[in-house]
Amino acid sequence: MNKVIQVGNLTRDIELKYTNGGTALAKTAIAVTRKYTQNGEKKEEVCFTDLTFFGRSAEIANQYLRKGSKVLIEGRLMFEQWTDQSGQKRSKHAVTVENMQML
Repeated sequence: MNKVIQVGNLTRDIELKYTNGGTALAKTAIAVTRKYTQNGEKKEEVCFTDLTFFGRSAEIANQYLRKGSKVLIEGRLMFEQWTDQSGQKRSKHAVTVENMQML
């Protein structure tokens, strides 16, 4: 099972594009904060994750969400690989969003 659930704030505005087949594709990122106490000291760590929306949810996200919007997303974790301009292999994990709730 590959399922990711995150609640956080968008770190940038939605970038909406359409595929050659006419399917909407939207990209953004989310910042999820974890607060905890270690040895009596309050700490905070932030996880940044790229998000990809498809279809109608991409259009809805573009219409209603902006940088800073709080959102709950459910989706699947994807591993993306590419070669950059200097010829180095690069990779990252991202989430393909299947469900979204604006908070």
